[in-house]
Amino acid sequence: MKVLVVTGGIGSGKTSACRFLSDRFGWPVYSADRRVKELYMSFPSLLDAVERELERSFRDGSGAFVPRLLAEVIFADGQALDAVERLVFPELADDFNKWKAERSESEYVILESATILEKPQLKGLGDITLLIDAPVEIRVQRAAVRDSASVADIRKRVASQKMMNDVSSGIKDAPVDYVILNDSSVEDLHEKLTEFVKNIYNFFVT
Repeated sequence: MKVLVVTGGIGSGKTSACRFLSDRFGWPVYSADRRVKELYMSFPSLLDAVERELERSFRDGSGAFVPRLLAEVIFADGQALDAVERLVFPELADDFNKWKAERSESEYVILESATILEKPQLKGLGDITLLIDAPVEIRVQRAAVRDSASVADIRKRVASQKMMNDVSSGIKDAPVDYVILNDSSVEDLHEKLTEFVKNIYNFFVT
């Protein structure tokens, strides 16, 4: 089994890319962003630890976890984000490895993560890394429409992904194996992904 890491900044289209790869080739997808929220609900002790670290509650009146409350804090405070990730990412890596072990019959599995390139706790989980990229302004507009959010709010979230922004702006190269520029149509993205799949078989042969 090989692990394909699919990453990209907010609004890049990485989730759409993962959906296509899963539908077309049958590769299971582990969404790190989605799974983190589930971990808070599945393991109350993890949410307890985060709340102790940040000295505030992220629950509603009934005690249920409210992801939006946590997001508002960590996207506005880099130190808070770092503190949460130190607690959560080791648990996430362990959860991914357990998930992968249950899918040993699959030729490939996909690990979708927006932040994996910048997080030491998640390094070493993949065999090949694909970056889905697009210009920052396109990503902002897409995310605003997708989330029914203001452009200003999306810009704040995008600003927290400095490496991805530098890559999208051409300031630095990403430490990945492949890059797909997703700045056109859905059909164009699908064509590029199909060509990418042909190439990765050669990647592991050579």
